[in-house]
Amino acid sequence: MELNEWLFYFFVYSLCGFLLENVYSLFTTGVFWKEGYLKGPYKPMYGFAPLILLMLADVVRSQPVLWIACLLIPTFVEYVSGLLLHRLFGRRWWDYSDNRIQLNGYVCLRFSLYWGVLSYVFLQYIHPFTEGIYAEITGLWAITGPILLLLFMADMLLTYWIRRKAWKQELI
Repeated sequence: MELNEWLFYFFVYSLCGFLLENVYSLFTTGVFWKEGYLKGPYKPMYGFAPLILLMLADVVRSQPVLWIACLLIPTFVEYVSGLLLHRLFGRRWWDYSDNRIQLNGYVCLRFSLYWGVLSYVFLQYIHPFTEGIYAEITGLWAITGPILLLLFMADMLLTYWIRRKAWKQELI
């Protein structure tokens, strides 16, 4: 895969993560909006985990190993994301501490099992469909992809600056 294609998948799956979390929030709290670290409609951990899984799926042919990877990779990405966000900004965007089997509140067995099933469905059905979409819009994406990347990077930098500043003010 070329870089443009990876970028497309990252944005699509980050947007899907945003939608997934907000639909889940709607069903569990009655509110569609669940605040994320970034201001834009994307959740990067949902972009990174699928890319890692896709790289692994290219080399692993054993279904049991793939199932385990589908469970562990999103769990690892969620743990690292939660830990980094907490350390950088002194805030938790999610906390599984009340769940029975959890690790430092960043991950829990119940959601890891959800991610495992969702990841396997992703590899088998969602990604092949997304590949077809990319094939249809490759020319358009060559123009819009870099623009979205610049907007994403601006969101990252601006949000980082604002949130760090707010956290430092809270410490004073």
